[in-house]
Amino acid sequence: MRIEDLDPDRSRADYARAALDDLDWLGIRWQEGPSINNPNRSGPYAPYAQSHRQSVYLAAWRALLDGDHIYPCRCSRKDLEAALSAPHEGSRTADPLDDEPVYPGTCRSSQAAIQTDSPNGVNWRFRVPDGEAIEFEDGNLGHQCFIAGRDFGDFVVWRRDGVPSYQLACVADDSAMRITEVVRGEDLLKSTARQILLNRALGYRNPDWFHCCLVVDAYGHRLAKRYDALSIRILRQRGISPEQILKDDLPAGE
Repeated sequence: MRIEDLDPDRSRADYARAALDDLDWLGIRWQEGPSINNPNRSGPYAPYAQSHRQSVYLAAWRALLDGDHIYPCRCSRKDLEAALSAPHEGSRTADPLDDEPVYPGTCRSSQAAIQTDSPNGVNWRFRVPDGEAIEFEDGNLGHQCFIAGRDFGDFVVWRRDGVPSYQLACVADDSAMRITEVVRGEDLLKSTARQILLNRALGYRNPDWFHCCLVVDAYGHRLAKRYDALSIRILRQRGISPEQILKDDLPAGE
């Protein structure tokens, strides 16, 4: 069990405790990781909260910098929105299931020497090998193939506010914690392609991948945090039992 709490705007200790409590109520147990009362419980790969693993991510960032795999990007969100809305960029919009549009390459060609001991202050992007097919076998969805530079572009590995990206933190932790299989939603298929490139650049082994079909509501919309009505906590408060949730045996209308 790993608490992925890097985003300071959306992560709070009480959220983590609530998630652990809900999983415990469901009867889901883990052999290693945090407990409800101790989010950094000791163990062979502790700490288990990403907010306490900054040194691991800094080492990975430094390795990527030394290998010339990343570059600083000073584009603001406004700059990117303007570039991506231009007529010649019409085909470079983001997939609706992917939260990072294809980067237009504004800062990619900078040849200035990079000498820094800190990633903070600018965004850092991974330079993808344009045109390369990133392929992998998914345990659920079968053969997958994404073309670097077309299906996804140079992606952020470190944010200007000092926060490592989901992509970098996950590959660094998966390697350090010796994760052998990653199971997650199909909305993260492109993230897997990005993480394969990071693993190669850092000399890490790829785990096996298994992407689940998304859980959707009666209208086909995927469930998300903003749809609180079907959260585990709300279902608990309505008297739904763990067995009903695990067997997908909810009353009509839930």
